[in-house]
Parts: sequence; structure tokens; C-alpha cells
Amino acid sequence: MQFLYPAFLSAIAVISIPIIIHLFYFRRFKRVYFTNVRFLKEVKEETSNRQKLRNLLVLLMRCLAIAAMVLAFAQPFIPLSSAIKKGERGVSVFVDNSFSMNALSKEAPLLELAKQRARDIISAYAVEDRFQILTNDFEGRDQRLVSKEDALSRIEEIRTSPASRDLSKALTRQQQCLNTGKQENKSVYLISDFQLNIADIVNFRDTLLEVNLVPMRAVQEQNVSVDSAWFENPVQILNQPANLLVKISNRSDDEATDIRLSLRHDGQTKPVGAVSIPAHGTRLDTVSFTILHAGWHEARLSLTDYPVQFDDDYYLSFYVPERINLLTINGSVENKFLDNAFLGAKYFHLDNADARALDYSKFTDYQLILLNELPAVSSGLATELKTFCQNGGNILVFPSQTSDLNSYNAFLQNFAAGNLGAFELTPRQASQVNTEEFLFRDVFLNKSANLRLPNTQGNFKIAPARGEQILTYRDGSSLLSKFPQGEGALYFSAAPLNEQVSDLVRNGEIFVPMLFKMAIAGNKGRQIAYTIGKDEVLEAKHQVSARGETNYKLRQMVTDSRSTVGGGGPSPVPGTENKPSTEFIPEQRIFGSKVLLTPGTQIHDAGWYQLHLQSDSTLAEFAFNYDRKESDLRFKTDEALTEGLPKNMKVLATNAEANFSQVVNEQERGIVLWRWCVMFALLFLALEVLFLRLWKV
Repeated sequence: MQFLYPAFLSAIAVISIPIIIHLFYFRRFKRVYFTNVRFLKEVKEETSNRQKLRNLLVLLMRCLAIAAMVLAFAQPFIPLSSAIKKGERGVSVFVDNSFSMNALSKEAPLLELAKQRARDIISAYAVEDRFQILTNDFEGRDQRLVSKEDALSRIEEIRTSPASRDLSKALTRQQQCLNTGKQENKSVYLISDFQLNIADIVNFRDTLLEVNLVPMRAVQEQNVSVDSAWFENPVQILNQPANLLVKISNRSDDEATDIRLSLRHDGQTKPVGAVSIPAHGTRLDTVSFTILHAGWHEARLSLTDYPVQFDDDYYLSFYVPERINLLTINGSVENKFLDNAFLGAKYFHLDNADARALDYSKFTDYQLILLNELPAVSSGLATELKTFCQNGGNILVFPSQTSDLNSYNAFLQNFAAGNLGAFELTPRQASQVNTEEFLFRDVFLNKSANLRLPNTQGNFKIAPARGEQILTYRDGSSLLSKFPQGEGALYFSAAPLNEQVSDLVRNGEIFVPMLFKMAIAGNKGRQIAYTIGKDEVLEAKHQVSARGETNYKLRQMVTDSRSTVGGGGPSPVPGTENKPSTEFIPEQRIFGSKVLLTPGTQIHDAGWYQLHLQSDSTLAEFAFNYDRKESDLRFKTDEALTEGLPKNMKVLATNAEANFSQVVNEQERGIVLWRWCVMFALLFLALEVLFLRLWKV
């Protein structure tokens, strides 16, 4: 046994006071007069013995009461560790408020139980101690030490957050805060469910900081989530069916059956059907719908799951243009076959331009640019085409039979496409088409059927052939090659388009699909969804406002989504769907014809966000979803948590019914005995009163 304040033991000398009183008070005798003293001796002896016994017991009770009070002030304890720290303390408490803490314990959600644990920890310390309350949000106001009262108030403000941090980063943050204080005694508490994907506490290297792990345990580890979605084709076309692939995961140990998935698009909810997913498995499903109008589209995939609901909705947005614009740059005359290929397709619009009179500023309006037998490619045009390609456009080049090889080679070197050799006037036939490449991937129902492939009367040779071959000759050399550049690609034909040299224009099953797929591939596949909490960079086309405004704003759209930051809640009032809500200005940088936006930590809720320069026009829409990192509810068991822990880390009681303030007290000061001393002091005083009042001498 040890004493927190051993100096108080000197007060034990106070015991001499009741002893002195006993010696000088109880030894005084009273004179009693009797008429007959015959029986006095016998009565006197009996009374004297009983009185001595009572007085000794009263003296003993007084001495024991004083001793117990002295011990109470000295605060005895039985230490549970070799070193018991004294003095003012700095205490940091991390409360995991991520979405996984919405899982249920026996009584309530884990977050509510974690907040109660935090209150118990704070209550176990003295008023003069200083505290930090930290959450996954890593707010600046939490990076300082506050009083006990302020710490308890901060705990009441904690709500579920989409942020999720590795526990090693939380420990580093706590260490930094405690180092700002003057307290020598520092303690850290981590209150979390210790999910496997965040419980990297062994990566924290400071072995001097005392770390206490407080695990929260859910009753069941069950969760089904919509993880991601993507379109089968990179570009969606008006009045055409779109196939949306959806990935759904079952995070529990049991099979998930009859999971009902639905799609909300254009204000209507369409039931997709019910799926079954094996334990800890995933399922890919296809959702098909028809795009009926041009412009921006919002869609939401939803399923029903309880109690963790933040990952039951997946938001996406995409843009469908009214038409796809193409530009043909002609060397001498227009090619009627190019015009006729798009003549009946209203969705495509083809413009022709003379190579000698080009407006480079309009290149951004096109998705595909064709070079039709230019005798030479100027350096200025080559530079603009490279920029066009890097920004997501596609280029298709048919060289002239009399091309200037030097200018073409300079152009090809910008795309790392090798060198163009001399034109060889040799008849050749294409023998193979690459049906794995996007241009011909879904064009032919029977890929093994004998296709009529083009013949050429002459061609250029490209050496070395570094690109991806689309059409090849019998000897393995390339007729049509693809050279990726930035977000677009250069397609280069080894033969001119002139029908006197090549009959490609008469091979409709090759020529027409090739042009169509190049055109829609040139409409860069935009990202349909982003993740909250990641350093996402949004890209949009830069526009100049008539009012001179230069600040782009993101505005959240109010939806009827069931998912909220709290992991579930009532839907908004009917009729509020798609009405603007909060608005903020993201970090923005302008590069030529596009603007890059960085929302940072300004987006907190899943949903759709509209980009505005002026309040009356929407420039773009972006969909944001919560990070699915929290969807996996698997946590470290008590055995796995304690295994390999450093000496400065320990796991506190996992029993939900435990008196946690007492657990912390025993952890900090050992088994505290002063309360027992007070109780015994009161008991001894009570016995003294009983002896004096009930023991009649």
C-alpha cells in the first residue's frame, strides 16, 4: 500500500488529544453520600469495572476515527503499476465518430456509448487537470487543452462524421496537442470500434506516451453497401439505352438475401430487382435505362439496409450533349465519303475547313478532328492538335500520297509515334481487326465471322511501330494505329483515304463504326462520382461572365435522400427535391479553356453539387459520395488488439456495464482506499455515540 500524500500521516499525533482527555476527564471521581455504607464497597467495585471498560472503548473509537480520517487525507491506494504519477495531468480523449459507430451495441448506437465513456474518463480526473477532446474531423478548435467543464461540453457536440482517420494519425495529433501544455503527466485515450482498416496503432512509435485503448463492440457486424457504379460505355448518347454497372458488397458473415435495389433518375424511381450476395462477397448488377433528354443528369442508386445506412445510396451525375461536333481539315478538296458517313446521323455534326484558313480557338468545340490528306502539317497546327488531344479530343490522320515527310515526322514526334517512311506503291490487304479495342469492341455480333477488310494499293510505313494496332496487314505491319496522348488519342492511317489508293470508304462495316466510335470516344468520359474526404480535383470548361465575375461557386442540391450525416433520418419535406441549398466558393485555378476546382473539406454531405458562375446558369454538376472505407465493420478482437502491443499501451475494460470512472481511477491511481477510510471513521464515531448513550454505568 502507498499514500498519495504521505505528509498527512504526521497528523496521526492528533490521537494524543483524546488520550489526554481520557486521562484527565474520566479519572475524576464524584463524591456520593449514602446513609448506609454497608453495601458501598460491593457496588463501587462492580460500577468501576464497567465504567473503565466503556471509557476504554470510547477512547478506542475516538482514536480509530482520528486515524481513519488521517489515512483518508493521506489517500492510501494499492498500486496496479510500479509508477504512480502525481500532480496536474494532461488528458487527451479521441472519440471515433465515423459512420461505423452507428452500429448498435446492446443498449444504443456505439457513438452514444463512446460519448458516455468519454464523460466517465473526464469525470475521473481533478478539476485542475487539462483536457483535449478529438474527433475524426480534426477541427482546429480541438487542438488545444481546455478545462474539465469545456471538455464535457465539447463531448455533447460530437456527431457522426463522414471523415475517417487511421488511429496512428489520431495518436500523432493527440501527442502534438499534449506537447503544447505544461503538464508533465500525460495520458491518451482512444475510444473506437477499432476497425481493421484503421487500427494501425502499432505504427505509432512514441513509447513514452501512455495510451489507453477503449474498444466499443457492436452486437452484429452486418452491412450491405453500394460500393461504386460506372457506365459500360464511356459516353452516353441521346435516345439510346445506357447500361450502368453497379457493385454491391455484403460485409457480414451471413448471406444477404432479397436485397432490393432501385434507381432514381429524372425524378422517377425505378425498381431494379432483388439480389442475393454471399457472405463477405460482392455482386455486379446491370441497370439499364434510356436517356431521353440532353444536358445534365442526376441519378441515385439505393438499397435498404439497417442500422448502417450511410452507404445505402450512391449518387452519380453525367452529361449528355445534344450533338457531337466533328471537324475535317482538308488539304485540297473535301471527301464526300466523310460527309456521307454522318449525313443520316442527326446526333453528329460535321464541319469542313481549309487547312489554310483555320481558327484554332474553335478546336475546343469539337470531339474529333480529321486531317484529310494534308500535304504538310505546319508546326502551329501540330502544336494546337497536341493540346487538343491532351485535353481529351481525338485526331484521325489520313496522309496524302505526296506528303511532306519532314513535316509529318515532326508532327508524329510530338505524339511519340515514330517516323513515317517513304510511300510504297504495293497492293496489300488488311487481315485482322482488333475487336478488343474500344473502336470495334461491341460492333460485331460474331467476331469469328469472315469480315470484308480493306485493300490498299500503297501505304506508308511507320518505324518503329509503338502504337496500338487497330487494323493490320498480313505481314503484321499496321494499317491503322492508335497513339494515346494525354486524355485523348491520335489515330494514324498508313494509307491515304483516296479511293484510288484504298477502298476503306467502301467497307461500311469497318469505316462507319470506326468514325462513330472515334467521335464518341473523343467526348472524354467524365468522372461520374467523387468521394468526400479525398483530394478530388474537379474539372469544368472555363467561361467568361458578362458581368466580369470570376469566382466559381458550388451549390448543394437538396434531395429526398434517406442518407444523412447521422447515417439515416427522415426525408425532407415533399417538394423540396432538387432545390438549391448551401453554397461555397472552392479553391480554383484557371488553365486556358478549363478551370480546376478543389473543394477540400468544404463538402460534408453526399449528394449533387452544381457549379455556377452566375446564379441563373449551371455550368456543371458533380456527385459526391461518402467514403466506403467505413462500410467494412470488421474490427480487431480483444485478443488481436492486445497482441503485440507496446508496453505503453493497454486495453481498458470492454464490459459495457462497467463503472468506467472507477476503472480509470484504478488505472491512474491504483485501487483507491480513502473512501473506505472515511466510511470506517464514520463507523467509529457512530459506535462512540452508541457507547456513550446506550451504555449506562
